Amino acid sequence: MTQPLSNLARGDWRRGLPASVPAEVREALPPAVRAIQFDSRQVESGDLFICMPGERADGHAFARAAVERGAVALVCVAGREAEVSGLGTPVVGVPSPRATMAQISAAHEDYPAKKLTVIGVTGTDGKSTTCFFVLAALEGARLKAGLLTTIECRIAGQTIPNPTRLTSQEAPFVQRLLAEMVDAGCTHAVVEATSIGLDLHRVDACEFRAAIFTNLTPDHLDYHGTVEAYRKAKGQLFEMLPAGGHGQSQGIAVINRDDKAWRYFASRTKARVITYALHDREADVVVDDVMLWDDGSTFALTADEEDESVEASVRLPGEFNVANAAAAITCVTALGIDVGAAVMGVAACTGVPGRMERISGAPFAVVVDYAHTGEALHKAAETLREVTDGRLIAVFGCAGERGKERRTGMGAAAAASVDFTILADEDPRSEAPEAIIDDIAQAMLAAGATEGERFERIPDRRAAIARAFEIAQPGDLVLIAGKGHEKTIEYASGAVPFDDRVVAREEVARRFG
Repeated sequence: MTQPLSNLARGDWRRGLPASVPAEVREALPPAVRAIQFDSRQVESGDLFICMPGERADGHAFARAAVERGAVALVCVAGREAEVSGLGTPVVGVPSPRATMAQISAAHEDYPAKKLTVIGVTGTDGKSTTCFFVLAALEGARLKAGLLTTIECRIAGQTIPNPTRLTSQEAPFVQRLLAEMVDAGCTHAVVEATSIGLDLHRVDACEFRAAIFTNLTPDHLDYHGTVEAYRKAKGQLFEMLPAGGHGQSQGIAVINRDDKAWRYFASRTKARVITYALHDREADVVVDDVMLWDDGSTFALTADEEDESVEASVRLPGEFNVANAAAAITCVTALGIDVGAAVMGVAACTGVPGRMERISGAPFAVVVDYAHTGEALHKAAETLREVTDGRLIAVFGCAGERGKERRTGMGAAAAASVDFTILADEDPRSEAPEAIIDDIAQAMLAAGATEGERFERIPDRRAAIARAFEIAQPGDLVLIAGKGHEKTIEYASGAVPFDDRVVAREEVARRFG
């Protein structure tokens, strides 16, 4: 027997509609729906369909298909109701279907974020790693917590693969996961918030209690257009934090004072601002006594209102991971969690999938990392250089349909920081792979690297990895960068299964037994 819709819906989705919707229109809509959908192909009987205008298609054109598949109500752009009326299904017009989708998704799930302490993390690099460290710090205090990141989602220790390449999933998915966290007894949730996700309202209605800013370098300019617009989109996370008062506690903004954009983000919030830094001695929390090893680091944290420092450690190498860990510890302790428990939790975190992940079995070191911006590649190379006696050999490419500043940045970073580079495919999508590789190559040439001596081009990524293993000698280190945890390469013809970690292990086994 089919479950009634009232048992599938946690709340009345109509509560998320804008106040401008007349009462008589609300009353004509069904109070309970099975799910919130914006893709007509996913609609099932009892669903609400949102007619979402998009870059490549307009959801209004698919309203009939959605109703034929069982949609019981339609949300459309105000003023376009006539386009989707006459289908025998009630229609409601709203100014922005995308913004409304977040609110009605939250209402449909009975506002789960209000029942959690939600921590958001944004920045160009280090978001996922910092999220994992925050989760580890919470679990170190024996708290049940959930996680939503680029890499994966977790609910009270259970791992859920990220269903798409989106860092910030669409609002129905986000709100459903938060609701499942509540059902599982979680008290906290850690949410990775990208500039595009913030701009597209995917993480609206998340009721953020705290937020972390890691760093800012130019990225996603194909979408945002300018660095200023990119920065502004990230700043929305800090605007969402509560100011406090009227029975509501003040939010917490944890900001990296070593980054030159820190003042901007501090100015965008009415929350309590706490800065952290490895180099700026004026920060509220200062990192001292950093000792870097090839498999992690130790360091000390000192808060400006305390005399004693706290010793901490992290199992990922690099100064930037010290900063990520410091951000996580600072954030959770500001939320009232015992610093000792937080430090122990971070120290126990064994690593993050596809982030400085070591591949064993070769007579030289092999590392897979997600570094896919110039700044991230430079930091990764700088970190690995310190633990490498021989040459640093890198394999990477750059994603298609993204801003060209990534390509020039990666090329310049490789020319400055890597001994030998092999340029390969990396999600070319609809663009010609050779053209993307040439953009990177031109940046390397402009930076003084000679082709043949400092880099070569092998578009086939498996062949590029195999070539790196062919030329590497004991004492060298091979860095396979750009994809990290990802399990496909996206071409114009579709996604092809490919995991750098799996391929690296296969090529190591094939070559070295």
